Amino acid sequence: MNWLERYRSKLKTPAEAVRLIRSGQRVYVHPGCAVPEVLVNAMCARAQDLENVEVIHLLTVGKSPYSAPNMEGHFRHNALFIGRNVREAVNDGRADFTPIFLSEVPGLFYRGILPIDVALVHVTPPDEHGYCSFGVGVECTKPATEVAKVIIAQVNPRMPRTLGDCFIHVDKLTCCVEAEVPLKELPQVDKDIDPEEAETYRMIGKNIADLIEDGSTLQLGIGSIPDAVLTFLSNKKDLGIHTEMFADGVVKLVETGVITNEKKTLHPGKMIASFVLAEKPMFDFINNNPIIEFHPSHYVNDPYIIAKNDKMVAINSAIEVDLTGQVCADSIGHYFYSGFGGQLDFIRGASRSKGGKPIIALQSTARNGQLTRIVPHLSEGAGVTTSRGDVHYVVTEYGVADLYGKTVRERARALIDIAHPSFREELERHAVKDKFVAVCGQHLQTTA
Repeated sequence: MNWLERYRSKLKTPAEAVRLIRSGQRVYVHPGCAVPEVLVNAMCARAQDLENVEVIHLLTVGKSPYSAPNMEGHFRHNALFIGRNVREAVNDGRADFTPIFLSEVPGLFYRGILPIDVALVHVTPPDEHGYCSFGVGVECTKPATEVAKVIIAQVNPRMPRTLGDCFIHVDKLTCCVEAEVPLKELPQVDKDIDPEEAETYRMIGKNIADLIEDGSTLQLGIGSIPDAVLTFLSNKKDLGIHTEMFADGVVKLVETGVITNEKKTLHPGKMIASFVLAEKPMFDFINNNPIIEFHPSHYVNDPYIIAKNDKMVAINSAIEVDLTGQVCADSIGHYFYSGFGGQLDFIRGASRSKGGKPIIALQSTARNGQLTRIVPHLSEGAGVTTSRGDVHYVVTEYGVADLYGKTVRERARALIDIAHPSFREELERHAVKDKFVAVCGQHLQTTA
């Protein structure tokens, strides 16, 4: 138990711990529901003592005080994935955005492209061997701690102890701050959803569920579409999970025996993930649960690893899809909205899986039906998250368009067929104008 004495010698108050942060350094912050708020608030409290500190992380839940206008000159955020709490700062030019596939973020740390000076992490108390778990998120945090010069840990008995490749020994921690506080929670987004919109999601969910075979392994994120899919899977058998993250809806399917993971060809019997965005019932479910293994993002999101799962089904969303199949999922025109995340990692992994199905899902319209999301061309300034060559299935509430191996003419027809009926004639006119097809109507002709 010598480690216990060493651990006790590292205990500090939040104010004492963050004095290790110096001007001009890069500080990594544990993202998601694991954001170490006690440490972040203490860091921001000494803003007047610091200049040009870069704060880097994926999406975090809760506030981001370092990105406030009055923090300019003291802190500058670098978003690896843009969340709601930093979106304004990024688009106002007060914060930066680094476009990067989630599978490749750890490589930025390991290769010294983004050296980490200080890592602020949120962990469980040490077990009898002196190991702390990264809890609700290991993602890019474990890689960050493997290269950070200083590691400051917020140690919280309320953090669930998750299993897998997600532990750090107290000897690797520079200092520790004990703080028993509730974790940040991300409520499910569809609790107060409009009934008409809920029906749209329900139809999308059914169309996706019809593509899922027994024995499939799923990538499911958080949001109304994944939640809708889960409600239509109760009659499926032996489903598995290999996903960057999952939310509360998965728990019911585990408890009812729909998700067994027994047919998985990689990590059979185990759910594989790297973080969760959820509420306390999910935190209780993952605590010390041997069915779940958490691994860092460069493993979970590696397309080669994903492809080892036969019948891999990847379900990802989009902001808009053009008539050739190009997908924009991270911006609204010039306005940066989110990030690459793991979309292309899983689209490419599923496409290489034996029997795999990469799926892009979206509502057919936006702004209460005023705008079509199946568009002639991506909006000016919109980025291509997933190329037309990577897209296989596109799903809306009006059906499924299978684009893989199809010509531009065939793609345009298939996508128009799943667009909202109010916009189909307009889309056909654009398709003719752009020479994708020769004439309007249900029987489009090839061009010369």
